Amino acid sequence: MPRHLVALALATAVTASSAGLCADPGSSAKVRQGYWWYEAPPAPADEKAEEEAVEKPTIPPMAQLAKWSPPRVRKLIEAQRDYAATVLTVDAVSDFWRLQDFARRKARAFAGVTQIAMLTHPELNSKSANPMVGDARAALGAEKEAVRRTYLRANARSYALVMFSRTSCGYCRVQWPIAQRFQEEFGWQVIRQDLDAHPELGQRFGVEVTPTIMVIKRDSQQRMVIASGVEAYPNLSAMAYQAVRLLNGDIRPEQFMTGAGEEGGFFDALANGPVSVSSVDGSSDASSLQEDR
Repeated sequence: MPRHLVALALATAVTASSAGLCADPGSSAKVRQGYWWYEAPPAPADEKAEEEAVEKPTIPPMAQLAKWSPPRVRKLIEAQRDYAATVLTVDAVSDFWRLQDFARRKARAFAGVTQIAMLTHPELNSKSANPMVGDARAALGAEKEAVRRTYLRANARSYALVMFSRTSCGYCRVQWPIAQRFQEEFGWQVIRQDLDAHPELGQRFGVEVTPTIMVIKRDSQQRMVIASGVEAYPNLSAMAYQAVRLLNGDIRPEQFMTGAGEEGGFFDALANGPVSVSSVDGSSDASSLQEDR
């Protein structure tokens, strides 16, 4: 047999053998697979992109729109905005800004009625308790400072101010002279505790950051942190005043932001009645929160 016929026969036999080894036994037809044979991936099906339907929002007459609630108006504005941004026509964009103008005038009207309400019911207006005029604010500040000073001096024998520090704490050297002013201004005992020398105090009082300043009630386990880090003297004295009032039971936790002379006024959270479950049943005991853990 000629050589080219022999080579052709051998190639045909090898191909047939490879196809037989790789074919699925369960199929009647033999699939050509292997190193020299591959199956092309199926062509992706032609999927026609579905265009997003854009519907034109229905804008009611202004007389009817005026009766809508703000959330409903907001949804209409958002729908008109999306529609206008899609079609980009002058009419669609103009309708969007007409709705925006309606919302602006609605807010303006609300602000106007609010001013009348504040004048009719001054107890709802913060200006009666927080004047913005310079001279009046200065007089109010001096009055509050006098109330704080009198109260803190009256409690000088019942409380002490403790500052926890460390030898390596540079901020502590800044805070200590500020804390010492309590002894000069109010006659308080002011103590400095070095946590490097007495590490057990940090664990006992739960102090990790220095400087930390704490108000401690004498002959009691009650205490309260009033500053962590460097704090200016006016803020320090204001926090001490609030802490002592809370520990004495003169105010509740809900009234902690009620400043001197603000009891029963606009800034008193409990001026018009309870605002939480704890203030209804009196279950919140502020003093117990400050005892040793």
